[in-house]
Amino acid sequence: MEKALLVTVKIKSEKNNWPLEDAACELEELASAAGAQIVNNITCICDKPTPNFFIGRGKVEEIAFFCRAEGINTVIFNHNLSGTQQRNLEEAIGKKTIDRTQAILDIFSRRAKSPDGKMQVELAQLEYLLPRLTGKGVMLSRLAGGIGTRGPGEQKLEYDRRKIRKRIDRLRLELKRLMLHRQTLRKNRQENAVASVALVGYTNAGKSTLINALTGASCYVQDSLFTTLDPVSKGMRLGNGENIVISDTVGFLQNLPHNLIEAFKATLEEVAQADLLIHVLDSSHPRVYAQAAAVSVVLGELGAGDKPLVTALNKIDLLEDKIWLAELSRRFPEAVCISAKLKQNLGELLNRIQQKFENRMSLVEALIPHSQSRLLDLVYRNGRVQEVKYLAEGIRVKAYLPKAIAEKYFRG
Repeated sequence: MEKALLVTVKIKSEKNNWPLEDAACELEELASAAGAQIVNNITCICDKPTPNFFIGRGKVEEIAFFCRAEGINTVIFNHNLSGTQQRNLEEAIGKKTIDRTQAILDIFSRRAKSPDGKMQVELAQLEYLLPRLTGKGVMLSRLAGGIGTRGPGEQKLEYDRRKIRKRIDRLRLELKRLMLHRQTLRKNRQENAVASVALVGYTNAGKSTLINALTGASCYVQDSLFTTLDPVSKGMRLGNGENIVISDTVGFLQNLPHNLIEAFKATLEEVAQADLLIHVLDSSHPRVYAQAAAVSVVLGELGAGDKPLVTALNKIDLLEDKIWLAELSRRFPEAVCISAKLKQNLGELLNRIQQKFENRMSLVEALIPHSQSRLLDLVYRNGRVQEVKYLAEGIRVKAYLPKAIAEKYFRG
């Protein structure tokens, strides 16, 4: 495990409402998820970043002295650094220096399991690396591994720019094919009148636990950032008989790097195309309001800011202060308070989802000829049957069905 010094910088000119201590806490969570042994977290406030070191020279000298004294291997900044800033810092400090995006990519490379997920991580790694290539400079000296160099793109560090661009083009082509495949699946769902629901939320809010609880899925769950990267979609049936598909998505983060959003576009398209979003909030987290705001920003960037949405205040089992829960309920008046882990109030959440889809169902009364009895199976599979009568001339059925199916098969 690498010994890491964290550097949390607050830039006064930035439009960021996160207090310095909150930014420091999140950097510690990121570093821990990347496998670092955190020795200390140095904080500082700057008017604006400097072009050479991002921070002042005096602070750089302080960091270098601390690293020598404590045997630090890695320095991790909470901001994104330019290639020049990163190189200058490494030369001045004498230790590997990585920025926030590299720490996130390192976590992603540890978490990605499916071929799709690994491709998306590799693309993000190479797009991050390309503008930072310096021939025989520091970026090519990191082949020993460790934080900031793990993952499917690690062996590509030896490539020159031309080879990296070719690899990026190939990955983009593969991910475009993946996107087209997902579009075909969505089209099939739409033709079968299957509504889609996407779970969104800040990383570690409990989305994977919730999809497991609702659908019986077996997504890996851990109390850590970005535990789930690989997309998961599971079908389930609501109480009104309607079939829906619930999709888990990669967790969001404040100031989520744009290249990560672009690399994971094939996965995050599930959010943009969903009929309904479930915004899962960690009600026990001290930064819950800031996290909710960060999710709203990312949804806007994905073109999903105006989607129908249900807020789920998760992890109420961890709340000892019921006054805090009452305050959250006041701030999020339409929210459903749940515990995905203990499966508390999930029925209420499902009822809320069902209410959002009420206008998709219509009452159908029809006589199905015996020669088309297969339609009765379709009714049972896609709707809520009220009454069935077997008559000499056919099967009389009364049922609530999705409007798309009702119009397609029972127009008359």
